[in-house]
Amino acid sequence: NQLLMHIMQKVARKHNLTVLLHEKPYARVNGSGKHNNWSLATDTGINLMSPGKDANSNLCFITFLVNILMALDKHADLLRASIASAGNDLRLGANEAPPAIISAFIGSYLSGVLDQIEKSKVNGKFSTGGQSEMNLNIPKIPEILADNTDRNRTSPFAFTGNKFEFRAVGSADTCSNAMMALNLIMADQLRKFKKEVDALIKKKVSKNEAIYQVVKKYIKASKKIRFEGNSYSREWIDEAEQRGLSNLHSTPEALKAYVSEATVKLFESNGVLTKRELEARYDIKLENYVKKIQIESRVISDLAKNHIIPIAVKYQNTLIENAKGLSEVLDSKTYVNLSRVQIQTIKEISEHITAVKTNVDAMLEERKKANRLDSFEAAADAYNKKVMTYFEAIRLHVDKLELLVDDELWPLPKYRELLFIK
Repeated sequence: NQLLMHIMQKVARKHNLTVLLHEKPYARVNGSGKHNNWSLATDTGINLMSPGKDANSNLCFITFLVNILMALDKHADLLRASIASAGNDLRLGANEAPPAIISAFIGSYLSGVLDQIEKSKVNGKFSTGGQSEMNLNIPKIPEILADNTDRNRTSPFAFTGNKFEFRAVGSADTCSNAMMALNLIMADQLRKFKKEVDALIKKKVSKNEAIYQVVKKYIKASKKIRFEGNSYSREWIDEAEQRGLSNLHSTPEALKAYVSEATVKLFESNGVLTKRELEARYDIKLENYVKKIQIESRVISDLAKNHIIPIAVKYQNTLIENAKGLSEVLDSKTYVNLSRVQIQTIKEISEHITAVKTNVDAMLEERKKANRLDSFEAAADAYNKKVMTYFEAIRLHVDKLELLVDDELWPLPKYRELLFIK
């Protein structure tokens, strides 16, 4: 994926073009993201995320399925942090992208299987051979499971028959951060799972029964991370809050998971990254966020003050001259009737020019304050909560001016022209 992005950019430059990798370049139009297909396999090629054909192999499948759900439930905030970026903030939660709430979709069939296991009672002994002395209480899982998973496009982490799709990575981002987080939380969870199973085996519980008991416990413990409905809905946001799931809207909020006590312990105990290395990555990601929003703020300011306002004033002067001319050739009563549109347009342009200038000036003041802060964490928070709040207001009034100003005078490509080539 990284090589492909590099080649696309290289080829584009050859043709005097630019590849637009931004997650949400156009408001109210679908953005772009990456689907990370993730599964686990043995060294002999057995896919551990693929249902088996008998009870024992299905126990293996259910075991790994439940462990990834458990890992996701424990470390959802880390997974959210791994996909955090200024561009992705604009995409997540929109009507074509997964929400910022991390949840897992496994389909109604598998959900029913897990619910059945959770409610079942296990008595008796398990054999260590190919057949068990008693039913494992795991229903037969059909080979056409891929069709039964419904492919819920609203879910950030969805099971699709023999793998999971993590759908929340931004189009401009590397997949490595998300994959590192996903592989790490699964590895850590499997270690804990084995420790619990081994503890039961020491108490003379058979291996299969020990696995089954722990799996049952995990199904119940991770239930809140499973969601089969529409993740775009307002109802899900409310329900997720009741379940205690995080809804981290912005990158500065989400990135804090990288330096939380739980994350540091997770990375250090597995020998992946030290606390100092995590703090360094945290600062770098915050710095990147600040620089991106800072650049966007400067561009908005430049476009507004040096392009939009001057051309709007120029067109307004044309209308004023037109209105003056009408007053010279028409009687007062006729003039009042016929100049109403021009005068109303002049007023509207004045209102929007004033609003643009006022908001740009206020944004610049907030940017100056943010730049004086002595930490990237504080600066990122200020840019997110103070500076960015003016972006949409400025955009609104510039859009209105775009519709009022003469098309021949407008200095920039219009929104419709960016989307649809003439």
